[in-house]
Amino acid sequence: MRKPANQALLKQAGVREARLHDARHTAGTLLVEHGVHIRVVQEILGHARVTTTERYTHVASPQVQDASERMGAAL
Repeated sequence: MRKPANQALLKQAGVREARLHDARHTAGTLLVEHGVHIRVVQEILGHARVTTTERYTHVASPQVQDASERMGAAL
């Protein structure tokens, strides 16, 4: 069976196959990790509700560590 043209292009470019939906999750997470406010990420992703945006973003370990250190310093 012949592969679709887009799969051949991805392979040639050395890029793994992924869904556009996956790219949206990655973009949202990277924006949050770089300090972009969640409401701005919401606007960029075009979500009507911030709760949808929150489901699209994933908190990375360094952010959790930073939050824990800030709370410890505050206490």
